Amino acid sequence: MADRLTASAAKLLGAALSACGKTVAVAESCTGGLLGGAITSIPGSSLYFSGGVVAYGNPAKISLLGVPSDLIAERGAVSREVALAMAEGVLSLFRADLAVAVTGVAGPGGGSRGKPVGTVWVALVAPGGVRYAHRFRFPGGREAVRRETVRASLRAAVDVLRSETPEGE
Repeated sequence: MADRLTASAAKLLGAALSACGKTVAVAESCTGGLLGGAITSIPGSSLYFSGGVVAYGNPAKISLLGVPSDLIAERGAVSREVALAMAEGVLSLFRADLAVAVTGVAGPGGGSRGKPVGTVWVALVAPGGVRYAHRFRFPGGREAVRRETVRASLRAAVDVLRSETPEGE
């Protein structure tokens, strides 16, 4: 079960999705299923959660989500471009109304000078033209980075849904 802050963010996302009758799908790398787990920990989430893919390794990003291998080779798996491609892939796969993708370096190893441990990209894509990607640098160890990534993803999805809702609705 998710911690209290994560569960609260997941409830907010569920309420926002329910209010506008939309669905969400997720593509996860560094979180390894924690994002989908947080969303589905909320009773009734089957009404708005289309599904998810844990594409931890590059071969899974390529074969399951359609991320071009040359994009990974050129930009790296932890990049804005790959995060957006993951979101587009999972959006198409599940035919959802909103897709959230995460890719990052959770640690303790794997970081580099340009992409230190804690570097995470969160991307959101929707059929209506939403294309959002943001880089985060979370402090702390592996579990802290993964937890903060899930929270940031949930908050970003709520923000996107709220920005699409006309005033007065």
